[in-house]
Amino acid sequence: MIAETICAAVSAAGLGIAAVAAYRKRFLTAARIAAYALVPLGLVLTGVVEWAAGTVFSPAAWVGVGLLGAAWGLFTTTRAVERRRLARASAEDAAGPRPVAPSASAPAVGRAGRPAAGPGGAAKAKGKQPAAGTDDDFSDIEAILKKHGI
Repeated sequence: MIAETICAAVSAAGLGIAAVAAYRKRFLTAARIAAYALVPLGLVLTGVVEWAAGTVFSPAAWVGVGLLGAAWGLFTTTRAVERRRLARASAEDAAGPRPVAPSASAPAVGRAGRPAAGPGGAAKAKGKQPAAGTDDDFSDIEAILKKHGI
């Protein structure tokens, strides 16, 4: 009851200020002030003020707000832990290549001890044919690279 009275008083005061602004030939300002002044009255008439006042003084509503806050805290905590784990995993990956599975071998290397195809090595090896005595181990990789236009 008191919230509705306060909203009605604020609306009346705002409309009074709008009338003064219109009297001073500031019609755009008067229209804007009148629009702001009508908002509290509209909220009272739609019942939003009564609902909000009932919610503010309701213990069940505050328990719900607390539960929402706890859920938000859990979401942010799990997100932070997940990011920390991903950062550790990427730091371990930067330390050196690891086998995919425990029983997997080390990454494949060419006969001279150099990587088979690095970021720049694929472009250099694109036009070259394998030497006559080498194995055809990388022919399938070259086919895949050619298929994708690399």
